[in-house]
Amino acid sequence: MEKYHKVFRKDYEEWYQENQEYRELTASDPRRLRFHLMPETGWLNDPNGLCQYKGIYHAFYQLAYFQPEGGLKFWGHCTSRDLLHWEFQGVPLCPDQPFDCHGAYSGSALIEEDQMYLFYTGNVKLLGEHDYVNTGRESNTVMAVSPDGMQVDTKELLMTNGDYPDDLTRHVRDPKVWKQDGRYYMVLGARTREDEGTVLLFSSEDKKRWNYVHRFRMEKPFGYMWECPDLYVLDGHTVLSISPQGVEQDGLKFANKYQSGTCFLSGDFRETKALGEFRETKALGEFRELDGGFDFYAPQTFLADDGRRIQIGWMGMPDMEKVYRNWTVGRGWQNMLTIPRELSVRDGILCQNPVRELKEWWKEERRIKGTYSGPLEPCCELELTTEGGDVKVVLAGGLVLRYEKAEGIFWMEFTDPLLGGGRDIRGRQVGALRDLRILVDVSGVEVFLNGGQDVFSTRFYPEKDQYHVEIEGSRVQGVLRYCEG
Repeated sequence: MEKYHKVFRKDYEEWYQENQEYRELTASDPRRLRFHLMPETGWLNDPNGLCQYKGIYHAFYQLAYFQPEGGLKFWGHCTSRDLLHWEFQGVPLCPDQPFDCHGAYSGSALIEEDQMYLFYTGNVKLLGEHDYVNTGRESNTVMAVSPDGMQVDTKELLMTNGDYPDDLTRHVRDPKVWKQDGRYYMVLGARTREDEGTVLLFSSEDKKRWNYVHRFRMEKPFGYMWECPDLYVLDGHTVLSISPQGVEQDGLKFANKYQSGTCFLSGDFRETKALGEFRETKALGEFRELDGGFDFYAPQTFLADDGRRIQIGWMGMPDMEKVYRNWTVGRGWQNMLTIPRELSVRDGILCQNPVRELKEWWKEERRIKGTYSGPLEPCCELELTTEGGDVKVVLAGGLVLRYEKAEGIFWMEFTDPLLGGGRDIRGRQVGALRDLRILVDVSGVEVFLNGGQDVFSTRFYPEKDQYHVEIEGSRVQGVLRYCEG
């Protein structure tokens, strides 16, 4: 495939038919996951278009199908009835138009009028001498209409760089669209010419003609680019979710290459503030990271039919190819999405917990009290409570999860560099530790602390004979759960 050429669905279908051997290689990888969404083959990143439509959950995502190290982006598509068993449905969005020919980038879904409206960024890179920040790039906001998510009937160009404020670079992307009080709203992530991250707010009466309202940004610059914005109301709080790039590490905070987190908003988010900006400290609350582990970025949420606000993130990290090694690349695939997480606000903190459907996954369990050592299945859940004191859990002999009571810090540390593929150590101030819940799914680990107030996510790569757990802590007790097979 030549770079910077349109790719049509028929091209993808031809490649698909010609690469049965490639799919078989990937399917036979022992590091494939059981209850997480992963690419059938190739590279996966940001979740897109999350929704529930006619009772079926739909998850779209950035996909380079035949390139496990990344490349031209399509929208991959999976469906599920329980948020745990995912079925690949192909690629409904291809880079096949002049306004999206270099990638169908991230976006969202709106369900209305028995249709699925998919909003995304059409990426265009012009050939020639460009920096692709201030010149040489088109970031187009596009709406695609689908009757079922399986196929796209129409695409319509809604906005180009000329429709955005003139102090921005060419980096404007990732539309999240919703309807509220009879109007449609859209947030877009952006980068200013002064290298300041921001989120733009637009409104519309018909989903097609959009008017700029104002922007959100911090009192002081906070990163040079804000990606994958989301805005929603949860338990009486208005939440702005962003993935900022360019934030400097501050002690234990912001240790990853890029961050993802939330701010609570006070007041009406639609209200235009001074200079057209929603910027006051009192209005835009403190940024809090959503995940303290190595692999978490670009989360998006949707509202399920039963009223739950559910979040899914990319269990990966951009621009870390020279630091992290994901050992699945040799088998033709890379990356995964987090388990869907139910969101709530407790004691002023946004909490994340695995969807309740996971309880039906476990078929066997073993009680644990105090110090413990024993084998693990590649797919399991360890749920522990503690009455105080230090706690240490070692997975596969080289992933150490430990809580130090004296400092109130929880650590995730790889002592085996092969197990972590270059990942080293992350820590977070959590105060007192009451409980922890550890999910292991073959080559991924997610840890939920204190009812989901803090979360740590990472990939890890044990060999078949490495699945083992060691627990230290005199006041620790809990249960180890397994699935069948």
